[in-house]
Amino acid sequence: MKPLKVMTIFGTRPEAIKMAPLVQEFAVRPEIEGICCVTAQHRQMLDSVLEIFHLTPDYDLNIMEPRQTLSTITSKCLLGMEDVMKKAQPDLVLVHGDTSTTFAGALAAYYQKVMVGHVEAGLRTGDKYSPFPEEMNRTLVGDIADLHFCPTVTNRDNLAREGITRGVFVTGNTVIDALKTTVRQDFQFSTQLLNELDYAHKKVILVTCHRRENYGAPMHHIMSALRRVAETFPDVELVYPVHLSPVVQQAAHEGLDGAPRVHLIEPLTADEMHNLMARCYLVMTDSGGLQEEAPALGKPVLVLRRETERPEAVTAGTVCLAGTEEESIFALARGLITEPAAYAGMARAVNPYGDGHACARITDAILWKFGRRDQPPQEFSAG
Repeated sequence: MKPLKVMTIFGTRPEAIKMAPLVQEFAVRPEIEGICCVTAQHRQMLDSVLEIFHLTPDYDLNIMEPRQTLSTITSKCLLGMEDVMKKAQPDLVLVHGDTSTTFAGALAAYYQKVMVGHVEAGLRTGDKYSPFPEEMNRTLVGDIADLHFCPTVTNRDNLAREGITRGVFVTGNTVIDALKTTVRQDFQFSTQLLNELDYAHKKVILVTCHRRENYGAPMHHIMSALRRVAETFPDVELVYPVHLSPVVQQAAHEGLDGAPRVHLIEPLTADEMHNLMARCYLVMTDSGGLQEEAPALGKPVLVLRRETERPEAVTAGTVCLAGTEEESIFALARGLITEPAAYAGMARAVNPYGDGHACARITDAILWKFGRRDQPPQEFSAG
């Protein structure tokens, strides 16, 4: 019997981090012929992840261009992947999460009548403009997909409320699998500042802030809160790898230049980010992925957003929704900096997102669905 031809499609750094361990899993499964296609929606940041995980794509659309828009990304992905799928003739296409690459990849597969699997399925905020365009991307992919690989039971329940109950598997999140590869005690950063920080005696806070819905006043309030934290607590060091977006760059420098012990640095590679997270005291972020990764490393997370599509972490106590108002953000940060019991309660909470075996479950589910395995995989449980 010929191996199943399974094509993975991704284009941004967060997608690559979460799909890379799945590509590696396929490589050691003789029942599967893995085909890797990247769109390079984010060229430089994507390439760093490919290098870390030693991945060489079979197809590279290289679509990134200056000042690209959602329309140009989507249309170039769709047209490019039509040719790729005609050449590769996959049995199954896997897309990840909620990017424009995700939506275009699923739609291209549908147009070719190829089965679609959605990795990290079922995340919802219920507001189609927040996050924008991610919420609508993942909702539309949910309607297209045949197989839905949900990180948690909550994600499965979200799909059930939309009438999606067939081909649904609870697997955990593949990003926890990725951490097993990237985090090392002897890791050396390329930025000497990060090697020299006093992680043992200083409260190093890792910050990221880049989401489109935070552009404007929300981002201004966030920067004011971060500056206030740095000015109030002399034992705190803020490390902020600033996103390459000109909007984010301007907001970060206007709000934080000259603030004490605030380090605005270049974006980090995936392994550097994971290892900084492992050593830091606290994470403050509007990123989705960090909400999943940090709890696996025992780090509390303050989410710099008004809502989150990852409520499991809020329920588990590993994540706290801080909003985008200066007073709220500062008050929550102050509590975690000054109250050991509050900090310990979040740091020791059980991570609801995975046990490091999501990729094996996804692969086993695919094999079962195609009749290559007798039983479906046992579902992930955070219990």
